[in-house]
Amino acid sequence: QVQLVESGGGLAQAGGSLRLSCAASGSTLSGYTMGWFRQAPGKEREFVAGISWSGVDTRYADSVKGRFTISRENAKNTVHLQMNSLKAEDTAVYYCAADGGHRWYEILSGVMDYWGKGTLVTVSS
Repeated sequence: QVQLVESGGGLAQAGGSLRLSCAASGSTLSGYTMGWFRQAPGKEREFVAGISWSGVDTRYADSVKGRFTISRENAKNTVHLQMNSLKAEDTAVYYCAADGGHRWYEILSGVMDYWGKGTLVTVSS
């Protein structure tokens, strides 16, 4: 069982930056593909970014490509999401998730094994 806890959310101005972190306990993250997802008010949860267990393969939603960067520190059991050039439409609850199956078609669809409870990001324009 993996417990995931997100941190780093808060209020940012448009054009600003935030760095989200996801800390894991209960198991090492090195065996999992990790993902960040978000859910804006009144919308469905959507994929934001993903990173393979080795960190070599990363994927991004088109809406964040070039602005967000996902990274991981397996030795610290932590995953990060660096968010730059924030826009008002990035406002959402951001969730960290882990997948042991390493199947990108599932990950991109939000089929994950473990989820955190989320952290709220609010971008003011």
